[in-house]
Amino acid sequence: MGDRKRISFKCHRIVGGRGKGMALISKDHICFYQTDPETGTIIERDHALVGQSIAGKVLIFPGGKGSTVVQGEGLFQLIKRGKAPSAMVIKIPDTVLVSCAVVWKIPLIDRVDEEFYGQVSAQSDLEVDADNGVITLIEKAP
Repeated sequence: MGDRKRISFKCHRIVGGRGKGMALISKDHICFYQTDPETGTIIERDHALVGQSIAGKVLIFPGGKGSTVVQGEGLFQLIKRGKAPSAMVIKIPDTVLVSCAVVWKIPLIDRVDEEFYGQVSAQSDLEVDADNGVITLIEKAP
């Protein structure tokens, strides 16, 4: 087995920490209350990721939606069952999502180099180091 190529991109830390996992990319904003807390599966009708689990993934999405109570409770239920994302990459920070990520200590970044979005795909392996402002894409071995 050969070494897998690692490509790092700069990003902005919103909530510190580290997370790694497979990329899960959504074009839609996410309300964590609209996930099944037992599986981490998105259950919101007509959502881009309906039927897919966010558990342990590096979740890439525009931003959150919903009130503090809805977002906070949704994330709490996921965390309690070990089904939360390992890290989150967003384009549009909002105070509700940021507050929830702070409370539940989920690494959260934004302002990722635009080149990243052209190279990442669903199923890419990622490592987020929010503390140092770096996200690393690990290419699959040939």
